[in-house]
Amino acid sequence: MTQQLTIGERVAWYRRRRGLSQEVLAGLVGRTADWLGKAENNRIGLDRLSVIRSLAHALDVSIGDLIGEPTLLEWSRDSGRHTVPALREALMDYRLLTPLIGTPTSGEPPALSALRTDVREVWDAYQDSRFGFATRQLPLLLADALLSARSYSGREREEANELLALTYQGAAMVLGKLGETELAWIAADRGLAAAQESGNKVIAGSLFRSVTHCLLSNGRFETAMQLVNDAAGFLESGLSGASPSYLSVYGTLFLTGTMAAARAEDRATVQAFLREAEESATRLGADSNHMWTAFGPTNVAIHRVAAAGELGDVQVAADLGPRIDTSGLPVERRVRHDLEVARALSAWNRTDEAVAILLTAEQLAPEQVRHHYMSRELVLGWVRGTRGRPTVPVRELADRLHVL
Repeated sequence: MTQQLTIGERVAWYRRRRGLSQEVLAGLVGRTADWLGKAENNRIGLDRLSVIRSLAHALDVSIGDLIGEPTLLEWSRDSGRHTVPALREALMDYRLLTPLIGTPTSGEPPALSALRTDVREVWDAYQDSRFGFATRQLPLLLADALLSARSYSGREREEANELLALTYQGAAMVLGKLGETELAWIAADRGLAAAQESGNKVIAGSLFRSVTHCLLSNGRFETAMQLVNDAAGFLESGLSGASPSYLSVYGTLFLTGTMAAARAEDRATVQAFLREAEESATRLGADSNHMWTAFGPTNVAIHRVAAAGELGDVQVAADLGPRIDTSGLPVERRVRHDLEVARALSAWNRTDEAVAILLTAEQLAPEQVRHHYMSRELVLGWVRGTRGRPTVPVRELADRLHVL
């Protein structure tokens, strides 16, 4: 039922299934029945995750149920016919849980140099928003990485665990983009365990970021904020003379925390986390991509825009967002920022500009745009809010996003 409905219409559908009146549900989330009626009838937009979370909790459903994240990754030349189910099978293989009952693969482990190249290839594909390719590669890469971690010894074993942790993290990031939040959690959890085995604090910090992302996806914003504080405490001892990778991982952790704080509507913590991230970016000196973080002053700026959007400061996002030059960042970061800018412009009735930005983003990263709840909600809003037939570009975009 989900892909052709707006978030407001999904709220109405689940409310009726729960046998709740508008007055009762509105009371549960501290709103008026008039507000809820307008939300369900698309007269006001539900584009803040903090509000969506409150409704999801009151209805006893997940955030994903309300935003309608699709899990069907379309077949492509990159993905072939091996998409999420193959990765799900790899993650749920019981032999991955303990070496006491064997390993899921046998034979000679790959050379660590070759494994490192394969890990880099998957992460590069993620940052290029080529999720189909990454999803196809990950099951095989997980098997190789696990075999290596269980076969090597000494320093080589530590390095193999580093690569295993990054492989699990890559799986968590991709699965999160595709709406597979439970599988993403499994991958992030196993990745953090492998990071601990490696003894590498940079790798551990990188996996803390993934766990935080998973908490965000499941609406556990306050827990995500606490994790950022705890992880920062763990990493602080290494900040003196820290390497660029260390600074990047540390700073990016606070950017993830910024989004958690914004969705929890905690403005003070948003500003505190942004200051910490900005300090790390200043120490780093310039935009970079150590540990695939795309961290630097520009990433801090785009998170400032994203946080403003989540807090409802739409004018700030609309004014600041278009002025940020993201051309030096990886595609995934650029397109994610484009979605924020399009949302802010659309909220200010600058629809033509918003449509143009979304179409450009789709050209850069079709898989990312077609799987993100924000792009689908924007297009649905444009279709439903147009008197008569929508413009041809909007109709064609709605068809490609499968929302008509």
